[in-house]
Amino acid sequence: MNGAKVILECLKKEGVDTIFGYPGGAVIPLYDALYDYLDDFKHIRTSHEQGLVHAADGYARSTNTVGVCFTTSGPGATNAITGIATAFMDSSPMVVISGQVPTSLLGKDSFQEIDITGATLSMTKHNYLVRNTKELVSTIKEAFRVANSGRKGPVLVDVPKDLFLAEMDFNDEDYDLCQIDEYMDYKDDFDLDDENNLKLLKDAVDIIKESKKPIIYAGGGVKSSDSEEVLVKFATKIDTPVLNTLMGLGNIDRKNELSLGMVGMHGSRESNLALSNSDLVIAIGARFSDRVISKSSEFAKNAKIIHIDIDPSEISKNIKSNVSLVGDVKMVLSLLLERVESKDNSNWKEEIKTFRKGEGVEEKEFHPQNILIKINEKYEQLGNPTVVVTDVGQHQMWSAKYWDFKGNKSFITSAGLGTMGFGLGAAIGTKVGNLDKNVVLVTGDGSFRMNCNELATVANYNVPMLILLLNNRTLGMVRQWQKLFSNQRYSQTDINENVDYVKLVNAYNIDGYKACDMDGLERALDAIDFNKPVFLQCDIDKDYDVYPIVAPNDALENLICN
Repeated sequence: MNGAKVILECLKKEGVDTIFGYPGGAVIPLYDALYDYLDDFKHIRTSHEQGLVHAADGYARSTNTVGVCFTTSGPGATNAITGIATAFMDSSPMVVISGQVPTSLLGKDSFQEIDITGATLSMTKHNYLVRNTKELVSTIKEAFRVANSGRKGPVLVDVPKDLFLAEMDFNDEDYDLCQIDEYMDYKDDFDLDDENNLKLLKDAVDIIKESKKPIIYAGGGVKSSDSEEVLVKFATKIDTPVLNTLMGLGNIDRKNELSLGMVGMHGSRESNLALSNSDLVIAIGARFSDRVISKSSEFAKNAKIIHIDIDPSEISKNIKSNVSLVGDVKMVLSLLLERVESKDNSNWKEEIKTFRKGEGVEEKEFHPQNILIKINEKYEQLGNPTVVVTDVGQHQMWSAKYWDFKGNKSFITSAGLGTMGFGLGAAIGTKVGNLDKNVVLVTGDGSFRMNCNELATVANYNVPMLILLLNNRTLGMVRQWQKLFSNQRYSQTDINENVDYVKLVNAYNIDGYKACDMDGLERALDAIDFNKPVFLQCDIDKDYDVYPIVAPNDALENLICN
C-alpha cells in the first residue's frame, strides 16, 4: 500500500476514529486514501486551518485522548500555527500531520513550501520531517507516544507529497513490533524503590500534618491525568480548601464546600486571601504562572510549598518549593492519600468565610453574572453533563466566576496563550467527542469575529451547541485595562455597534435569538431547541468590568474590587 494508507492504518492502530482537516495540494494523496477509510474515521472539514487545530484541541482536552488533524503545506501549515501554540501552552496532546512539497523540491522555495518544522520548533513537544518511507511508521508511533506521555502536548509530522504516494509493505504486526527511540519512551511513574522519593513523600506527609492553614492549588494537570476523583478524596481527607487555576476549573464540583473557585489576577476574593494567609500551599498539576503569582516576592510568603508535577522543569521555576514530587499526578496523589492522616481544619475554613464579599448585582440587572447563572440553571434542568467552552476576554473570566462547574472536564479555555478565536473550533471538537454532553460556548464579540467562519462547520455537521455571545460592542478586557491603568484613554477598542449577529448566523441556517434584558433572556431560553445548533446574543453594557482584579506585579491580596 502507499504511504498515505500506511498513515491511516497507523492511526487505526492508535485507536483514532476522528480527524479534523482541510484538503490541499500537498495532501491530495492522503485525502484520496481517506476516501477508502470513511467507515473507519469521522472526518470534520472546517472552514480554516486554525479552526481545525482548535477543534482537535477541544476534542483532546474533553476526551483526554490525542487530537488528530491534517493540513496542507505552505499557508495551510502556517494557518495552523496559532492553534498548535495554543495547545502547547496548555499541554494538550495532538498529532498534526502536515503535507509538504515532494522531497526533490525541498529547500528550493517551491510553490507552497515552508519550513514548518523550523517554524513550530518552539511550540511543539517535538516535530518531524519524514525523509523516506522507512521512517514513516516509527515516526507516527513515536509522535503519539511523545504527544501523550509526560507533560502532554502537540507533535507535528511533516510528510512530503511523494511519500504519501510511495509504495511500501505494511501489516499490523509491523506497527506493534516497531521500535521507537528509547529517549522518547518517557517513564512518568514515581519510583518507590528510590529512597529519596520515599523521603520526599514522608516530608510532604509531615508538613501536611503540621499545617494549620493549608490550601490545595490545583491546575490543569489534575484533569489531564484523570485525577479529579483522587483530588476530591485527598482534599476531603485532609479537610483542605481547593483553589483552581483557570486551567484547573472543573476538577472539583464548584458547589463542594471545599471549592473556593479560581485564584489569581481575576480570582475570587476568598481564594486570593486564603492563599495569601495560608501556611501551606499544595500545588497539584499546576505551574506557578504570572497570572496567579503576580508579585512573586509577596506570593504566599508565610507558606511552605509542596509541588506535585510531572514536568521537572516546572519545579522551583517561578516559586521555590520545599518539597517536590515529580511524577504522574494521579500516582503521586494516590500515594499521598494512602499516607496522610485525616484532619479537621474547621477554624481555618471559618476564617476563610470572613474573606467572602458579595458583588451586589441586582437580580433583574442584565449583567453577565445573572445571565450566566440563569443559563446554568437552565442546563441543570435539561440534565446530562455540560461542558463550557470559552474564548478569551471578559466573558472568559465571568464564565470562570459564575458557572457552577461539576467536575469531569467541564471547562475548556485557552489559558496560557490566551487565544481569541479559540472557542468556536474548540466547542465543535468538544461536542464531536462528547455526543452525550451538552456544550455551551461563551464568547465575546471581539473573539467571535476572529473565527466565526466556523459557523459553516457547525451548520454542515449539525453540531448541537449553544453559542452565547456577550455583546458589549468593545474589546472589553483591553478597554478595562485602559480604564484602570491607562487613564481611560480608550484607544481603538470600540467595535461597530451596528452588526446584527443574529442575521449572520441565520445566513448559515442556524437559529438565532437576541436578548437585551432578563425578561428577554427568559423568553429566549423557553423558545430555544437545545438539541440543535443555536445562537443567543445578549447585549450588555460596555461599562461592566471583571472584578476583583489584581494590578500587574502587585500582591494577590491587593484586590481592586470596583
